[in-house]
Amino acid sequence: MPADTNAYGDIFGGWLMSQMDMAAGLVAARHSQGRAVTIAVEGMKFHAPVHVGDEVSVYARLVSVGNTSMTIEVEAWRRARHTENQRRVTQAKFVFVGIDEERHPRRVPAMGEA
Repeated sequence: MPADTNAYGDIFGGWLMSQMDMAAGLVAARHSQGRAVTIAVEGMKFHAPVHVGDEVSVYARLVSVGNTSMTIEVEAWRRARHTENQRRVTQAKFVFVGIDEERHPRRVPAMGEA
């Protein structure tokens, strides 16, 4: 939307990053079977701008699991409103930690267990 753009009409990188964080958070919560919080974002790369009116799709997948942490690769793609052509615009790795009711780190299932 126009309120999410800079002076040149491109979507703010922070808005796009928040969409990616939400997608990664869903994967982390589902895998850990509970609450999980973002502790790091690694290798954030912006490849191309997103324009007002573009459709944005975000894809996230679990790539590794530690005792309490999970690493999730996330990509965002854009498609102009009246075309079928898609282009990857952003990618990053998000690291989450599963936490308990007292907000302390907790063990999460190993890869393939959840």
